[in-house]
Parts: sequence; C-alpha cells; structure tokens
Amino acid sequence: MIRAILLQAGATVIAVLVAGLFAGFRGAVSAGLGGLACTLPNLLFALRLKCVANRPASSYPANFFLGEFVKIAATTGLLVLIVKGYADLHGPAMLIGLVLALQASFLALWKKS
Repeated sequence: MIRAILLQAGATVIAVLVAGLFAGFRGAVSAGLGGLACTLPNLLFALRLKCVANRPASSYPANFFLGEFVKIAATTGLLVLIVKGYADLHGPAMLIGLVLALQASFLALWKKS
C-alpha cells in the first residue's frame, strides 16, 4: 500500500512540473494542491490500516470501511478548502494533479514486487 502512495506522490511531482511548464508558478502550485488533496488522505488511511493489522480479524472490515469513509470525506474537505482558500487557483492544473494522483495507484497493481 505504501508503494501506491509513493506512486501517487511521484505522479503529483510530475503533474507539478508539467503544470509549471504550461501554466507557470500558479499552475504548479494548483497541481501540487490537487495531488496533495488525494495523496495525504491515502497516506493517513494506509498508516491507519497498518496500525490495525495486528488486531483481531473481526475488527478489520469495520476499520477498513470507516477509514475509507474518512478518506473520502477528507479528500472532499481538502478540495473544498483549496478552492475556497487559494484565490489564485488554476482549475485545470488542480484537476490534472488530482486525476494523476488518483490514477497512479493503479500502477501499483500492474507492477509486481
């Protein structure tokens, strides 16, 4: 799971660099914020699952679904905060950063360890 988070962070860095080339500093920051809105809740979710891995098996599904709900709520909340709080937001760059970070986790499924 940590490999998926690292891939998301890498995709966010790539999105920041590309957005910086096309939209300047404003686009780079917006892409970084979009990627961070996805990567940070996923990192916290992965750490939470790692902490509860040694507990009884019956509690794991409840922790997983509760964690998934909190992750989605945190991602949505961060996106709202970004849109409301960053006045110089470049919308397309933020969406590109978000989408690349979301799709990067699928690369972890293709790559075998």
